[in-house]
Amino acid sequence: MGILAFPGGLCADLLFVAVYALRAKTIFFFNACNPTIKNGGFINESKKEIYNLIPQQYYPKTGLIKENTAFAEIQNVIAACGIQYPLIAKPDIGLRGAAVKKIDSPEDLKLYADKANFDYLVQDLIPYPNEIGIFYVRYPHEKEGRITGIVAKEFLILTGDGVSSIEDLLRKDPRYEMQLKVLQKEYGVKLKEVLKTGEKINLVPYGNHARGAKFIDGSHWISPKLNAVLNEICLQIDGFYFGRIDLMYNTLEELEDGKNFSIVELNGAASEPTHIYDPKHSLFFAWKELIRHIHYMFEISLENHKNGAPYLNYKDGMQQYRLHNLHNDKIINF
Repeated sequence: MGILAFPGGLCADLLFVAVYALRAKTIFFFNACNPTIKNGGFINESKKEIYNLIPQQYYPKTGLIKENTAFAEIQNVIAACGIQYPLIAKPDIGLRGAAVKKIDSPEDLKLYADKANFDYLVQDLIPYPNEIGIFYVRYPHEKEGRITGIVAKEFLILTGDGVSSIEDLLRKDPRYEMQLKVLQKEYGVKLKEVLKTGEKINLVPYGNHARGAKFIDGSHWISPKLNAVLNEICLQIDGFYFGRIDLMYNTLEELEDGKNFSIVELNGAASEPTHIYDPKHSLFFAWKELIRHIHYMFEISLENHKNGAPYLNYKDGMQQYRLHNLHNDKIINF
């Protein structure tokens, strides 16, 4: 569950969380780290409500579809928002990329809508080729924040050899092969197609680790120019102090100039500093980075609480956790 549940680092994380919970006198202290986001962005937060906090020029056209909405009304939402095919459909309350689909046609969307037993978003497909996650931290008393880590994401892209099927190409890479069952369900007989020599296909056009993307530490890209771009964005997002902004961009140089990029989503208290998943890093490096970011979250939450932001009480917090588990079962089984 995000920053508090990194596999292998869980015991170390929980030790520090327990210490901070004792100091704050509540385990749900993180609720106050982003006061305008439900539960601080830890669980059950609506992506659409978060998008509504962000100036519209920074993210793709997006519409919210409530569960059991008639398909004719869904089409009206898409038309009213000016969304074009292909588009992305994803749960309004997400879970590590589960039930995120590229939708190529109204027929595909109808299949998604008929199956979805949760609220979801329809969203323009972002046209830029690259994706990164930028972790941003700002204390409430500070006029500007700072980038604390960057992760670059390599998509699940295959290159044809003129002989092997898409499925064969997937089996040649152990990391890609782990996605085979999910991709067979999504693509069916298309995986039997043979790509021409040099032909490329992106089977998962979103940078999610659980869906086959490879995470590379790009923290060496942190620069005064990029930090200024992030401050330009984040200082316009009321009540946002701690989290990771995932965005797609054309080139790093253009991104540093504040051009040709779009926010995929903003993640709050549940955010991980995902540059720790670079294969070159050790478990000890990951622990150190997680502890550093938990410390930021605690101090920001404490300061916001002193400024009037409430903590979540234990009863309400446990209720939110139960709702979180029920919702996750829906998405995982999609």
